[in-house]
Amino acid sequence: MQVVFYIFAFIIGVCFGSFLCCEARRLRLKEEGKKGLGKRSVCPFCKHKLKWYENLPVISWLIQRGKCRKCGKKIGAAEIFSEILTGLAMLAITMSFFQTEYAFFSASAMAWAIFAITILLTLTLIFLAIYDGLYGELPCLCLTFAIICAIIIVILKLWSFFSASGDFSFAPLLNLLGAIFILGGTYLILYLISKGKWVGDGDWILGVIIAAALGTPWLALIALFVANFSACLIMLPTVIKSKNRTIYFGPFLVLAFILTLIMSNYGIINL
Repeated sequence: MQVVFYIFAFIIGVCFGSFLCCEARRLRLKEEGKKGLGKRSVCPFCKHKLKWYENLPVISWLIQRGKCRKCGKKIGAAEIFSEILTGLAMLAITMSFFQTEYAFFSASAMAWAIFAITILLTLTLIFLAIYDGLYGELPCLCLTFAIICAIIIVILKLWSFFSASGDFSFAPLLNLLGAIFILGGTYLILYLISKGKWVGDGDWILGVIIAAALGTPWLALIALFVANFSACLIMLPTVIKSKNRTIYFGPFLVLAFILTLIMSNYGIINL
């Protein structure tokens, strides 16, 4: 039963990855005042309406080698990357939340609620990562929704902590503020000092959201390190070739959140 649930989580993640990438392109066209892609998925070049067998996540892309069956133009790699990575993210987060069969079947209603909102937040962050990676912007509406999800996670975790301890303590609140200061505050300072040249105005907000969801200063510090290290590791060759290349930090912050969350749930980071 548990294995079936994990397989289902991966498949759902792959489908959401395809959907989120498509919606990112739809939103961009809408913001630019251009004609949209329509309700059905179409080729962005020849506007060919895709049949159901041309629109299967991962499978169709591989069979068609990333090209439109009608015009033959390359659709791009963003779609398959978003599908596979979202599927893996959903699988890894699900497995990390329910590490044993006992925990899976005996999880409390509070644990399931935190898990559900965390998945919703993760999908929203992945959408922001896709949009930022493609267009270098973070849509305000999606940031607002992510903020709401993070607030709900904070409330649920605080409620769970105080219910379990039976006594009020300022420690969780101080940890939360410390996490926000470390992750969100760092990018806010960089934004103010550079006047938006080093990081965008949405990056520090994204940092605050991720810090609130992680909840502790140490996890925020690790996420900060992972985000910057991965950005340097992945983008350094490109920056060397093109010195004027702009690095969008959104995807790396989201990657850092997912990796830090998974490591924390597995106890790899036991802080």
